[in-house]
Amino acid sequence: MLTVVKVSQGRGPYYKVEFSNGEKLRLSEDTVVRHRLLKGQELSEELLTAIKQEGREDLGFQLALNYLSYQLRTEKEIHTYLKDNEIEQSDRQKILKRLKEMHLVDDLVYSESYVRTQMRLGDKGPRVLQQKLKQKGVNDLTIQQALYLYEADEQFQLAFHTAQKALKKFHHNSQRETRQKLQKLLITKGFDSDISKSVLAEVDFSDIQEQEGDALEVQGEKLWRKNQRFEPAKRRQKVKQSLYQKGFQFDQIDAFIRRKEESDE
Repeated sequence: MLTVVKVSQGRGPYYKVEFSNGEKLRLSEDTVVRHRLLKGQELSEELLTAIKQEGREDLGFQLALNYLSYQLRTEKEIHTYLKDNEIEQSDRQKILKRLKEMHLVDDLVYSESYVRTQMRLGDKGPRVLQQKLKQKGVNDLTIQQALYLYEADEQFQLAFHTAQKALKKFHHNSQRETRQKLQKLLITKGFDSDISKSVLAEVDFSDIQEQEGDALEVQGEKLWRKNQRFEPAKRRQKVKQSLYQKGFQFDQIDAFIRRKEESDE
């Protein structure tokens, strides 16, 4: 027969139990109470073996419950968390099955909750949400089911708000370059090209257009200084080329360069 020689509170939801044969186990409170594992308690080798098996699974289950208490998790997240806490593969599978049967882990519920939250608080389109859910281990079918919630109207409204917010950052750009940057931003955020085009068709670029002359002056001055080491003809060519690539009109560019050359004479 074996004897329990020490029971102490461990870190997290478990106890450390030491036995007379030198073994030390991490056991959940439920396991300790269920088998009345108090100091001096006697038990057989067979019972200790059963407690070890039960304890591993029960400990993992308690760890998973604690992990779930903060927020919803995917199956992959639970599996990784249990692995990191040294819960064996066979026990991890049993724990996940138990959690799913209790409806505490459900990848569809998680995915739908994630999509709703991002629609309400985020600035990402469906493609980025799909990537994020994929990283969390959710399968493609479940992801597509969740993304049905993200209808075209909601996508447009969020993309339009994102574009309007970003528009304020481009007051030193030409209208053409601003449009290109907004389109790139929306694509990067995960919105498809159709949504991006629809948004850009509704964005008011009048302020950018009114400030385009000032923007050309700002950009042109930087380029004029940057290329001052070149001889006049090459300097003129490089500045003209750079400003055109930034979306400014040829007549505006030529007028700017003439003014700079006249002032340098």
